[in-house]
Amino acid sequence: QVQLVESGGGLVQPGGSLRLSCAASGSIFSINRMGWYRQAPGKQRELVATITSGGSTDYADSVKGRFTISRDNAKNTVYLQMNGLKPEDTAVYYCHGLGLGVLRGPFDSWGQGTQVTVSS
Repeated sequence: QVQLVESGGGLVQPGGSLRLSCAASGSIFSINRMGWYRQAPGKQRELVATITSGGSTDYADSVKGRFTISRDNAKNTVYLQMNGLKPEDTAVYYCHGLGLGVLRGPFDSWGQGTQVTVSS
């Protein structure tokens, strides 16, 4: 069983910044890929950014140049630094992790989500 817990969401004005964190815990052997997804009201969940254990990153076009994903492998934690926030970034942000449990079984886990609201 692997749990992901997000933190750092909130209300921010347009142009502002927020930093999201997601800590993974439980029976973890390795986490191959961690990422952030978001879901706005009435829309499908979409990829924001992902990062592999080796540090390779991928971003949605809509956030390139504004958001930065990073991770601390020793802490099983992933971060999302969000700068230049826009109202269209308003959504529930979900953390996601893919990896192997201590018994070498794969896991595919989601966090509970954290609300990000960009509004003046």
